[in-house]
Amino acid sequence: MLQSKLFPKTQKQAPRDEISANAQLLIRAGFIDKLMAGVYTFLPLGFRVLKKIENIIREEMVGAGGQEILMPALQPKENWDKTGRWETMNDLYRIKDARDKEFALGPTHEEIIFPFLKKTISSYKDLPVYVFQIQNKFRMELRAKSGLLRGREFLMKDFYSFHANENDRDRYYDLMIDIYKRVFARAGVGKETYFTFAPGGTFSKYSDEFQTVTEAGEDVVHICDKCRKAINNEIFREQRKCPQCGKSDFRKEKAIEVGNIFKLKNKFAEDFDLKFKDKDGHEKFVITACYGIGLGRLMGAVVEVNHDDKGIIWPEAVAPFRIHLLLLNNELRIKNKADELYKDLQKAKIEVLYDDRDDVSAGEKFAEADLIGIPYRVVVSEKTAAQNKLEIKKRNEAKARLITKKELLKYV
Repeated sequence: MLQSKLFPKTQKQAPRDEISANAQLLIRAGFIDKLMAGVYTFLPLGFRVLKKIENIIREEMVGAGGQEILMPALQPKENWDKTGRWETMNDLYRIKDARDKEFALGPTHEEIIFPFLKKTISSYKDLPVYVFQIQNKFRMELRAKSGLLRGREFLMKDFYSFHANENDRDRYYDLMIDIYKRVFARAGVGKETYFTFAPGGTFSKYSDEFQTVTEAGEDVVHICDKCRKAINNEIFREQRKCPQCGKSDFRKEKAIEVGNIFKLKNKFAEDFDLKFKDKDGHEKFVITACYGIGLGRLMGAVVEVNHDDKGIIWPEAVAPFRIHLLLLNNELRIKNKADELYKDLQKAKIEVLYDDRDDVSAGEKFAEADLIGIPYRVVVSEKTAAQNKLEIKKRNEAKARLITKKELLKYV
């Protein structure tokens, strides 16, 4: 992509009403635009990052046997009455049409997936079933003040597994724990993310969270460094020992919840009478679990963990581009070299943002490159052209070095 054609432009100052690093940097660097509190537009650079995250999650969910569907965001009140959550869920958006018929804007999809599967599951032979979707959710969030970390409209992956017995559910649940760890490692926050014992809210007594340690976190976790297990501060009063190794020596940290999984027991199966017949012909409720990841929240967490005072430092797997190519001299001979390199990188299927602008100083280009945070910065200038070399620098390293074009293509 040519940077001269990219919109919008970067901003020198952070928005005054944004206090989180992820919001300040993503807005300044032109990744997102704030419509109102908790609601953002993903601009070309931000959309590319979001799609990279989405593709990582999709690959892992399909690898776990999940089949992707897409459910409606507009949901009938009747389904929410059956679960009792129309009256009890305090962040539910409730709307009426011109005929006074009431609907919910989906914050989650248990009220849709369970009655749907009642049409398809009748026997133990129909189980297990694994389905997931990636879709916009809506929640009446009154504390929408942390950029992408806490939104009113947000993109979420929700995955549901349906089983004939608890043993099969527990086996699959353990598999998904490992898959979630792989998702966060691929996204670039694996080292900072801990599997966390947590309260279960409306579904069960306990659940499991994945918490990414950062000063921007709104949660507090107590980490056992021996086994990388953590306990959410809300249940720490009753669980003072590590569930994994039994030790009581913890490190207290702020963290962001980037994923949540929990066993549903019979809650929604009973609400919608979702049953199957076992091998002996006896009717039983389907055993279930669900697994969620907020894509925008994960993107925000990646920025919170990976930035410095100059800007974002994108992990390679989710970066909008792999190379940021900077042209520092508009002399025709130099520009031709940069243009040729841009075409060669594209032919090699290497994603590249080419700063071809002729009305921006070298200092501004370097500053914007640091702000945007693409993993590799490659410079074509009079100095490098004279040596028939290119200057390359990784975003997370201090020093640049000179290499040939052949070496660059091999390196990246």
